[in-house]
Amino acid sequence: MIQRHTVGIIGTGNVGMAAAFALFLRQVAGELILIDQEARRAEGEAMDMMHGQPYAGHVTIRSGTWADLGSAQVVVVCAGVGQRPGESRLDLLNRNAGVLRQITAQLDRHAPDAVLIVATNPVDILTYAMHRMSKRPFDRIIGTGTMLDTGRFRTLLGRHYEVDPRSVHAYILGEHGDSEVPLWSSAAIGGVPITGNEVRGRRFEPEPMGRLFVEVRDAAYRIIERKGYTNTAIGVVIARLVEAILKDQKSVLTVSTHLSGEYGLSDLCLSLPAVVGLGGIESKILPKLDLEEMAALRQSARILREILDRMKFEI
Repeated sequence: MIQRHTVGIIGTGNVGMAAAFALFLRQVAGELILIDQEARRAEGEAMDMMHGQPYAGHVTIRSGTWADLGSAQVVVVCAGVGQRPGESRLDLLNRNAGVLRQITAQLDRHAPDAVLIVATNPVDILTYAMHRMSKRPFDRIIGTGTMLDTGRFRTLLGRHYEVDPRSVHAYILGEHGDSEVPLWSSAAIGGVPITGNEVRGRRFEPEPMGRLFVEVRDAAYRIIERKGYTNTAIGVVIARLVEAILKDQKSVLTVSTHLSGEYGLSDLCLSLPAVVGLGGIESKILPKLDLEEMAALRQSARILREILDRMKFEI
């Protein structure tokens, strides 16, 4: 029997549909199942995208219910609630954790063997919450983490050195947020470390590189100021992560994952390079950090831990 790759997407807002469209264009899955609290919206999105098949390729796209996810190998969680006027970020976080609890219960019931991808922000906190709420193993729940930040980092380094960003090897670790950590010590192009070396006639200079990182870290704020939300690049990130799972690629990606002693950190989720394949996270890769990077990673972990400790919602 031929098994069709099926991917479920929970939430058909800006991010969910950007992910669905990227998966559709990349032909990663044979079937996409869209689920939303507003069922007619999901149905309309499925109908609209389906009509592009003659030009993109055959992918079955349909709206569905929780029960339809029994055949899914991967389920992407993009659902969440928006901030109310006067509501604190912590109150919003507690409400989103409540939404996630309902989703997790349905997924544990109807898709217990699927690998779950969490894309709802704050992704590290909600990935941890889903780990605590779900019955499935930690390695089968993955947050998109700093994959997007790492992509932005490589893009801007590629622009600076005038090379293809796919030829840049550089990582952002830690929180997907203000405390994220750039690994300058291991950043390289063509096997040549950029610190202390000249690449294409350009030497590493701390001041402009510091400005480049600020542009990476603050990219979401700049985009939201202009268009109101971010969705396109994270949609591509989700499609890439789904592809690594379905094709068992053993790709090394900076995803948010549960820590159990790595770098002396435990009982929280943040991003480290991890080998991703059919079973989810197969192992973690621990790059050698310099003293400044290690201190920054531990500070990022402290910030996340403080948020978890302040949450009122029981996880």
